[in-house]
Amino acid sequence: MFNHARIVSRLATSCLALLGALACAGTPAPQPEQTTTHPFLIEQGAADFSDNCASCHGLDGRGGGPAAVALIVPPADLTRIAARREGTFPRLDIAYVIDGRFELTAHGSREMPVWGRRFLVGLPEDEFGDAMVRGRIEALVEYLESIQVSPGEVSPGEVSP
Repeated sequence: MFNHARIVSRLATSCLALLGALACAGTPAPQPEQTTTHPFLIEQGAADFSDNCASCHGLDGRGGGPAAVALIVPPADLTRIAARREGTFPRLDIAYVIDGRFELTAHGSREMPVWGRRFLVGLPEDEFGDAMVRGRIEALVEYLESIQVSPGEVSPGEVSP
């Protein structure tokens, strides 16, 4: 009787495994989660951009700010980040570049301010302060993503090739 119970138990386990495999076989792979941005984040990012970035990158983000002429390397056109990457906006890379506290040696020298340190001024140097800095950087990333032009699109004032 002991062997009979063991056989039934193994058979039941095998059947459950087979049913589970069959159920999963027809299930499509999970799709990447679509993220939606709250307009408040974009508004906050736009305000920070205007206050901290527009002097070099221009109010439109195209690199023509009043301080741009004094820089050795001209500021990038931030409306074409995704266009330069086949339509993909690299959120994490952009956050790292804005933050600046993480060295990206492949990018060479850095003329851009280290906003991660500047945004931390006046905040506690702990997890709370770091979370506040990450929030501001995230808002800037959201704003930058919102001003991207399509790969073939001509920016206002730009001459078509």
